[in-house]
Amino acid sequence: MNSAALASSATAAHTEIEIQINGQAISCTNNESLLGIAKRVGIEIPHLCYQDGMPAAGNCRACMVEVNGERTLAASCCRHASAGMQVTTNSPRALKAQKMVLELMLADAPPKENQTDGSTNELQYWAQQAGLLATRFTPRPSQARDQSHPAIHVNLDACILCTLCVRACREVQVNDVIGLAFRGSDSKIVFDMDDALGASTCVACGECVQACPTGALLPANPKAQQLPDQKVDSLCPYCGVGCQLTYHVKDKQIIAVEGRDGPANHARLCVKGRYGFDYAHHPQRLTVPLIRRSDVPKSADLEMDPENILDVFREASWDEALSFAAGKLVTLRDQHGKKSLAGFGSAKGSNEEAYLFQKLVRIGFGSNNVDHCTRLCHASSVAALLEGVGSGSVSNPIMDVALAEVVIVIGANPSVNHPVGASWIKNAVKQGSKLIVCDPRRSDMARLAHEFLQFNPDTDVALLNAMMHVIIQEDLIDHTFIAKRTSGFEAIKQHLLDYPPELMAAICGVPADTIREVARLYASAKTAMIFWGMGVSQHIHGTDNVRCLIALALMTGQIGRPGTGLHPLRGQNNVQGASDAGLIPMMFPDYQRVSEPANIIKFEELWQLTPGSLDTQPGLTVVEIMHAIVQKEAQGKIHGMYIMGENPAMSDPDVNQARVSLAALEHLVVQDIFLTETACFADVILPASAFPEKTGSFTNTDRTVQLGRQALAPPGDARQDLWIIQQIAQRMGLSWNYPHVSAVFEEMRLCMPSIAGISWQRLERDGAVTYPCLHEDDVGEAVVFTQRFPTKDGLAKFVAAGLISADEQPDADYPMVLITGRQLEHWHTGSMTRRASVLDALEPDPVALIHSDDLLALQISAGDIVTLSSRRGTVSLYARADNSSPRGAVFVPFCYYEAAINKLTNSALDPFGKIPEFKYCAVKLTAGGEFPKQGSFGGGQALLS
Repeated sequence: MNSAALASSATAAHTEIEIQINGQAISCTNNESLLGIAKRVGIEIPHLCYQDGMPAAGNCRACMVEVNGERTLAASCCRHASAGMQVTTNSPRALKAQKMVLELMLADAPPKENQTDGSTNELQYWAQQAGLLATRFTPRPSQARDQSHPAIHVNLDACILCTLCVRACREVQVNDVIGLAFRGSDSKIVFDMDDALGASTCVACGECVQACPTGALLPANPKAQQLPDQKVDSLCPYCGVGCQLTYHVKDKQIIAVEGRDGPANHARLCVKGRYGFDYAHHPQRLTVPLIRRSDVPKSADLEMDPENILDVFREASWDEALSFAAGKLVTLRDQHGKKSLAGFGSAKGSNEEAYLFQKLVRIGFGSNNVDHCTRLCHASSVAALLEGVGSGSVSNPIMDVALAEVVIVIGANPSVNHPVGASWIKNAVKQGSKLIVCDPRRSDMARLAHEFLQFNPDTDVALLNAMMHVIIQEDLIDHTFIAKRTSGFEAIKQHLLDYPPELMAAICGVPADTIREVARLYASAKTAMIFWGMGVSQHIHGTDNVRCLIALALMTGQIGRPGTGLHPLRGQNNVQGASDAGLIPMMFPDYQRVSEPANIIKFEELWQLTPGSLDTQPGLTVVEIMHAIVQKEAQGKIHGMYIMGENPAMSDPDVNQARVSLAALEHLVVQDIFLTETACFADVILPASAFPEKTGSFTNTDRTVQLGRQALAPPGDARQDLWIIQQIAQRMGLSWNYPHVSAVFEEMRLCMPSIAGISWQRLERDGAVTYPCLHEDDVGEAVVFTQRFPTKDGLAKFVAAGLISADEQPDADYPMVLITGRQLEHWHTGSMTRRASVLDALEPDPVALIHSDDLLALQISAGDIVTLSSRRGTVSLYARADNSSPRGAVFVPFCYYEAAINKLTNSALDPFGKIPEFKYCAVKLTAGGEFPKQGSFGGGQALLS
């Protein structure tokens, strides 16, 4: 169990008692430490090796107290309360011991000119509290400082060997980088095999820095060590885990970030959350509206010199820019019809922004041609989940992994994509859960796995069907659950007869005995969870892959209880909320289908429209919109677009074609914070607000609605996204006026039953509420499907899946497989993280991860330039030896504009989720190639120095 689950279960198992501390009677439980009780009631005891959420070590001995009737002093962090205990924290004996320990430690503190202030140095704080101004003891020999890491500086002169950093690294985050080496007076903290921190395997989560009480580990940026003018509680703007954090603001800039005790992270952060904040202050922020010069055609942007890209635009006032943006959209709508316009919203924006954006497209544009990046990540997961269990959301939160006996992680690399979520999985493994990792690539999680199934790319269904074959043949199914809560089992049972492990092993590459063992392990566990990522969903058979995962959970009854269930890990910070809010072409908010007459009536009444105003046909999806721009037929052709915070010129498959489509638009409005590759094709660019510059609600992968609070003002003349959307709406003839973000949220509650019980006041008070939350007294349901599924008959549905190969297979001309994805330090198309100084310093260059045997066969050395080619394009980048990828497969992150790997990917779609096949296409790898001039495409990121 993780610490939260342990605390919960322990509290239930222990009884209330009463003790005395310094003569004060205190009620507590007998599993509480004396230090914890004292802190709770406001009694200060010095402590340097203790931190909430970590097991007590008791090695600094600064927290010694006197217990009545005992000869020796007790370390209050390790000593638990017992009934009738009398404790004195300030007796002469206890104070003398505390002061002696602090004086000894003070001897090893660095000289005053190198010290941090008392706000970040707990040793100095406690020494001052004890009245210690100097020490009588001789310090240890000075050690060389380590400034090899872009994020963290090491000064072991300040180290007191409290081991908080060791425990933070090994027990909390389970990264296993920091250790305690040597013995006696030679003991010291080391990184890996006593490497420099910058040369170690450190992933820069910063948990050690947050834990360090003396400044031995510090942020490399000296500004981060200063006292802030203001602290603002908010959220991380990156992945879907939804970590809560606190911005430290000084002189109107964020100088540091610390984790806080949110439901998803309990103060933990990753490298992006902790160090990826200064993009908001980057000099390339858009600060004034821009309009394209009339003498520069958009087709020229395809070969634009990045140094001259700004010459394409001229500055404009907000009134001119908004009138031009909205006026041209109205003209095109009236000239070509309501279906001639489309909008891409953003999963990086708030729920309120997503809601207003889709409302604008449906009312102002007059069609359902609205979509966002969920189409490119988990659309197939949502399609299969809605079909099978009636809901596209996760069934259980990540934290439920603490209660799972068996955990399957398939097609996901949470250590890279969801690092804090991964830490909870790793904690569960340390507490005894059995981890099964299934993936074509060997991720970091595999080192902790009970079984690692490295199946052949594109063979998910073969592996999963074989597992279900075993479960049925060996009668490991949950007969009661199947009979009472599902439909369609007999049909899938018959279907699975054709998928024995011995036959499927030849296809998926996993031995039949291993398939059988894993199937038995999952089916026989009292509780088991399945997590998956885009390695499952980004295929033309992505929906089939998820159908198999659903069937696996249903036939074993591993759903609807704590510690069980299905959890597609969401990639962006608000991809769940944006989908919930209706930013998808076939659904109104809360997944109410646009084709259902009752839903049409409901939203026409809510939005005060005349009957027949809303489009009753599903709109086009992301890739379909790109195709519709360049189609020859007038009917269905897209002539104008409004894109908010998305970057399809980098994120779409076959981006060469996507860029041609963007250039072909008659009118493109882009709302963003940087001059992205997509913005380069715009006719008008509207400078928007970055995450720390807005207040709004965001929904994480656990279905928890959380409040992000504004910490900064937008720079220059940039404006809030909600204001911009409303201004466009008003200039298109809609009389919208939402005076505050809360007014939008309250309207959302009227049409979204899932969040009806979450008032804005409640959100401001509690900061986080999990849905479904049906009324204001409802605490919210973390675990769903406990009694019935949200389907018409209340039953979950088995759907069989057959073997379908990828759209494009390797051949003699293109013999290798390309797999794309993200890397730890960068996120999505890199527009934010490559402008964050620490993140860019850690991973500055585009790389292809290639098996060392493939490099050897092609006579390529790590660090050489290589060229990857598919039937759609060519990119050159640096080779990195990485045996996590199997032979014959190449992995490339898609965040590098100068090596935009989506030039190569295949735009073939899953027929159900309409998601492109990012995870599999045929490529060839050759040595050498001309590395392109930085930003040869001409995107705004090309201006990075």
